[in-house]
Amino acid sequence: MYDVIGSRASRAFRVLWLLEEMGLEYNHLPVAPRSAEALAVNPSGKIPALREGDQVLTDSSAIMTYLADKHGQMTHPAGTPARARQDALTHQILDEVDAVLWTAARHSFVLPEEHRVPAVKESLKWEYERNVNGLEAVLKGPFLQGETMTIADILLAHCLMWAGKAGFPDPPARLAAYLDAMMARPAFQRAAALP
Repeated sequence: MYDVIGSRASRAFRVLWLLEEMGLEYNHLPVAPRSAEALAVNPSGKIPALREGDQVLTDSSAIMTYLADKHGQMTHPAGTPARARQDALTHQILDEVDAVLWTAARHSFVLPEEHRVPAVKESLKWEYERNVNGLEAVLKGPFLQGETMTIADILLAHCLMWAGKAGFPDPPARLAAYLDAMMARPAFQRAAALP
């Protein structure tokens, strides 16, 4: 049994959604970053964390990769060109979308006020829009790689959702339709209903 440590309103949502897509059982501990529970499993206090017996894994993308590889779902097999393309998409989304959104969040509420530079957010919005427009060209079908949904799709959909809540530009039309379809998935709806 897995324990997912972290509130749904964080990157923990990615892990919760993946577990729902895979039909795996888990316990959810909806705790805040830097809470006592988060610090007990990660010295930085960052969430999410995944506990499996004595093992604790951190970082949402690492956790998703572990679960997908372990259960042979939501991923292409290691050592294949399709997996290399999946990994490239995952890293592109982390580098070009997630990192931009996280930088904006840090300058909005994470960093101590004296270290925030609110003016940087306009530049980040421009960069985000440029990067998301580039990702639209990659979309091969209902999912990033065509007919197969992978962890890269969960990552991108979560980032698009996060961007909307953070006041970033709307995605281009094909990605907006993609996001609507991803959010309509029953597994997404179950994860979204968690506390």
